[in-house]
Amino acid sequence: MTQIDLTGRTVLVTGGAQGLGEGMARAMADSGGRIVVADLQDEAGATLAKSLGEQHGFVHLDVTDDASWTAAVAETVERFGALDVVVNNAGVEVTQLLVDTEPDDVRRMLEINLLGTMLGIKHAFRAMRPGGPAGRGGAVINVSSVAATIAFPAIAGYSATKSGVDRLTRVAAMESGKLGYGVRVNCVYPGLVPTAMGQKLAVETAGLGLFESPEAAVGAVVELTPSGRLGEVADIADAVTFLASDAARFVNGAGLPVDGGMGM
Repeated sequence: MTQIDLTGRTVLVTGGAQGLGEGMARAMADSGGRIVVADLQDEAGATLAKSLGEQHGFVHLDVTDDASWTAAVAETVERFGALDVVVNNAGVEVTQLLVDTEPDDVRRMLEINLLGTMLGIKHAFRAMRPGGPAGRGGAVINVSSVAATIAFPAIAGYSATKSGVDRLTRVAAMESGKLGYGVRVNCVYPGLVPTAMGQKLAVETAGLGLFESPEAAVGAVVELTPSGRLGEVADIADAVTFLASDAARFVNGAGLPVDGGMGM
């Protein structure tokens, strides 16, 4: 039985300075991976990378900017001599009713959640495919959301972008296979986790009058979840670590729910 072991793998995690991204970085470092924290938050990202150990690192990355991706991947390969796994985790959620849709908010979610993931796949493929600067294949894990599989009020734009991440994942897996890139592409659908983003959603949906209180909003999510609890950062991080490892070597083009059954 193959163990969950990332020894010898260089892993770039976007939005890695906090929240789910930080948890993923720590879990994959614990599994032997060499972690590159990629984020706009330079101080927090560099501090996290330092706390993981001297073999890890930080790169500045704006996931919506093609040139920023080019620079971040080039720096990663130059410093560590490899790029084996890219985790497209960076994302943003704006809570609003459809009748209150603000186009700029939707554009922001589209740019970060969807375009950012697409650019991550682009640059992962270019680096990992035969003839690329890393050139030995690898894995891409995209972070979608249970919001892509359920109908929850006030997150239409977020749900739409995360549904797009699901479709993008499957097309990318097919392209990689057909073109012989040797890169597996999968995604996870995290359930609600009480990170800053998850807490913000509870507060804001209550503020819109959809629930009596933030606690009631959380209770409604738990009630919809067969496992009877919110997710934990470690739940999501462990799933991503599995998909990055050889234990998932024949898992490709898949979406893995990590939501306690909420989206079934």
